[in-house]
Amino acid sequence: MSTIEKAISKFRKGPAAPSSQTQKTARFPRNSGSAEEGRAKYRSEDADICLPWHELMRKGILVPEEGRSSVAEEMRTIKHPLLKNVSHSNGNDAQNLIMITSSVPGEGKSYTSVNMAISIAMEFDKTALLVDADVARPSIAGYLGFEPRKGLVDYLIEDNLDLSELLLKTDLPSLSVLPAGRQHHHSSELLASENMKRLLVELANRYHDRIVIFDSPPLLATSEAKVLANLVGQVVVVVEAEKTSELLLNEALSQIPNANIVGLILNKSRIKSSSSQYGYHYYHDE
Repeated sequence: MSTIEKAISKFRKGPAAPSSQTQKTARFPRNSGSAEEGRAKYRSEDADICLPWHELMRKGILVPEEGRSSVAEEMRTIKHPLLKNVSHSNGNDAQNLIMITSSVPGEGKSYTSVNMAISIAMEFDKTALLVDADVARPSIAGYLGFEPRKGLVDYLIEDNLDLSELLLKTDLPSLSVLPAGRQHHHSSELLASENMKRLLVELANRYHDRIVIFDSPPLLATSEAKVLANLVGQVVVVVEAEKTSELLLNEALSQIPNANIVGLILNKSRIKSSSSQYGYHYYHDE
C-alpha cells in the first residue's frame, strides 16, 4: 500500500456507489447552426463561448458524446455522494457550493473541476457553474479554450458590476463559467474578503438547482484556500498518486479542520483504462 493510500484509508469506507441517474447525451455540432431537440443539444445559438469539444476529448476531458467512457463513469462515482449531500441539505448549509482543491499545484484539481462541472451539467435536473477561484494561477480559460475575460476578481473589486454580466454561457446546456478575471496584486486576499462571503451566499441561494464548482487554490499555496474551505458546504481534495506524500497530505488537511471534507480523489493512478488520461479513485468519509 502506498503512502497516499495509507493516508486516505482513514476516510475510506468503500468507494461510493455510481449514480443511478440517467445521463444526457449530445452530439458534436456539424456547424454553428446545428441543433438537437431538447436539453441534450449543444446550445451554440445563445452561447457566450463554444467549447472545443474535440480538443477536450483529446486531452481526456469528459464530453457528452462519450456517455459511457471511463472518465464519465469515474465522474459518476465522484459526484453521486456530492449530489446526495445537496439533496439532503436544509438549504442553509451551502452544500451546493463544492470546492475542489489539492495540497500543492500540479495534482490535477483543475482537470477534476472541469470534468466535475461538465458531468453535473449533464444531469437532467441540475445546472452547473464552474468558478475559477485560483485567481493567482487561473487555468479554466485555458482548459476551455477562451480568452481571459472579466470575472471573479473584477466582481470583488468593482461595486457596479452585476454577477449576471460576468457569467459565461457555454454551448453545453446547464453549464456556465465564471472566469478568474483580471490579475490584481491583492487577488488572493480578495478570496477572504467580505465581498467574497456575500457572493458565496448569493451563489448558494439564488438558484435551487445550481451546483457551484470552485477550482480553488491549493491548500498549502495560500491561506485564502483555508478561508474558502470553511465557507463552502463541501470540500474535495485531489491527491496525486505516487507523488504526494502522506506528510504533505496530512499537513494540507490540517489547514481545514472545520471544513466539511467529503472526499479525497486519488488521481493519476496506475489503475486506469486506456481511454482515460488519468485514473480516478474516490474515497469519502460518511
